[in-house]
Amino acid sequence: MAKTKLIGNDRKEKLEQQRKAAIKANRKKRRSPAKFFKDVVSELKKVTWATPKELIKYSGAVLAFIIVTAIIIGLMDEGLSELFRIVLKTP
Repeated sequence: MAKTKLIGNDRKEKLEQQRKAAIKANRKKRRSPAKFFKDVVSELKKVTWATPKELIKYSGAVLAFIIVTAIIIGLMDEGLSELFRIVLKTP
């Protein structure tokens, strides 16, 4: 099928129709809160939850990481404080 070349007002009208169609297609549809919560429950049923044993294991790993990080930051703070005391010679 051959394409027809639009000129002048025909082209403007065609572009305006395409613009309106694009806006209408991109417009978000409103959903009810009940539908939203129904979808949330549906998605939560699909989640693979950790077992109590895994939860304790992962919590221990996180706690250990936090402790190690706190120690490293504390040592760096003390070291830099001492370095500044030496450089600035303040008692």
